[in-house]
Amino acid sequence: MVEIDDKIVSEEIFDELFACDISKCKGICCIEGDSGAPLEIEEIDIIEENLDAIKPFMSDEGIKAIDEKGVFEVDSDGDYTTTLINGGECAFVTWQGDIALCAIEKAFRANKTTFKKPISCHLYPIRVKKSSNNTVGLNYHRWDVCRDACANGKKCGIKVYQGLQEPLERAFGKEFYAQLCEVDKIIESGDFDN
Repeated sequence: MVEIDDKIVSEEIFDELFACDISKCKGICCIEGDSGAPLEIEEIDIIEENLDAIKPFMSDEGIKAIDEKGVFEVDSDGDYTTTLINGGECAFVTWQGDIALCAIEKAFRANKTTFKKPISCHLYPIRVKKSSNNTVGLNYHRWDVCRDACANGKKCGIKVYQGLQEPLERAFGKEFYAQLCEVDKIIESGDFDN
């Protein structure tokens, strides 16, 4: 583990190679799993405020799920997550052929909202865990549905954190990302002490 300010960063973020390849995985991370995407409390308000702009990009089933349950659910761990359609795919999934995409992000790309998508989705496969002492843990989440992303990362030589520059800067700032780059250089040089 590496400590940067109030963040504890798993070394796997520097060691593992990962680059999403949606043409291969078909966006399966949006349709598999036990619960929806983790949400920050403030993201719930943002999604609710922008729902009219997002709905035109959603499926009928997704709109029905949101109308019935709202934009979030509480999962078995007590965390806020995006609503699921009948316990399956995220209610915000929209289809482009056989590829699952995010209706929230489609609304953003169409300049209908300034909110890109939940930060947990944008940061994946990094999962953020906040602790009671105000530290933040950044961990690499392994999931077999991402095997194509791992293979693509190896082929392209892209480390987890490198492929996630934009969301890392969105979540924690450019300075934090620059610090990650410096830590990686130290690790690569062999001068890193755990």
